[in-house]
Amino acid sequence: MKYNLLGDSDLRVSEICLGTMTYGYQNTQEEAHKLLDYAVSQGVNFIDTSETYPFPNPTKTLGMTEEYMGQWLIKQQRDQLIIATKIAGVSPQLTWIRNGQNRIDRANVIEAVEGSLKRLQTDYIDLYQIHWPDRYVPLFGDPDYDPQRERDTVPIAEQLEVFANLIKDGKIRYLGVSNETAWGVCEFGHIAQQLNLPKIVSIQNGFSLFNRLFHLNLAEACRFNNVGLLAYNPLAFGFLTGKYLSDIPKNSRLDLFGGMYSRYDQANVTEGTKSYVNLARKYEITPAQLALAYVRTRWFVTSTIVGSTKIEQLQENLGSVNIELDQIILTEIEQIHHRYPNPTP
Repeated sequence: MKYNLLGDSDLRVSEICLGTMTYGYQNTQEEAHKLLDYAVSQGVNFIDTSETYPFPNPTKTLGMTEEYMGQWLIKQQRDQLIIATKIAGVSPQLTWIRNGQNRIDRANVIEAVEGSLKRLQTDYIDLYQIHWPDRYVPLFGDPDYDPQRERDTVPIAEQLEVFANLIKDGKIRYLGVSNETAWGVCEFGHIAQQLNLPKIVSIQNGFSLFNRLFHLNLAEACRFNNVGLLAYNPLAFGFLTGKYLSDIPKNSRLDLFGGMYSRYDQANVTEGTKSYVNLARKYEITPAQLALAYVRTRWFVTSTIVGSTKIEQLQENLGSVNIELDQIILTEIEQIHHRYPNPTP
């Protein structure tokens, strides 16, 4: 396992980050703790969660992922781990989180941080992230920016002032964003510098063989603002493992929540998956490991977030760190990408 410096922080994070989105819905507490134990035994020091997990998140499971982690975390050497969590942004669907008043303002941020600290049973959060922007931006497969959908928003300066106080109080160490745009990264950086407020050190956005849009604008914005990418969904909802080519496995996320991910229901996804699966088999590696190894080759990726419901899946995913893709394989990946470019942005 290699470790990379996250942005201009002093956080040296493992190149694989353990995602916990299924804990409390698809995974019991015992299963979650086994996954956490195994990941740490293999050198993972970076664990990502959110106040919104598990996902999907009905009222009865609210905060359960952080609670599972807290029961585990109190038995660990806290200073050897880097714990990241997130505050929910504006969403009319999340009415059970602070009664749907999920603005990134002082009252909500303080309440959210205190809630996460209590559930995680820790005194501080290493990386605190805005799960999605307070302002309107296209999210989760929405292809177009529509000015007509703009809404009132908490000014970025006001958001940063709250986080500055929490950093001063020692409750969070560093700040990151998620599902953010190139404009947002630059604006956060500009305002932080202008007002001497904490700058963001990371961005958690989707990136995979099926979604390489980060290359277009965000890569440049993050380079010049020294912001590291924490790549989520590197297996494209599991499609890049090839497990959905012949059937939908019982209790898989597509089986449980398929209706929420209609953007994957298109011909290019199937044909692209077949091509990447065949390429992986040609070089005698698993499709999942091909997909994860590719993400790791990108210069702007600091850590790749993997979520697993089974130990066997986690073993396979972590094994990807031992795979180095040479130029021949990368050229073949580019050929497939040109045939099926970004089918699931």
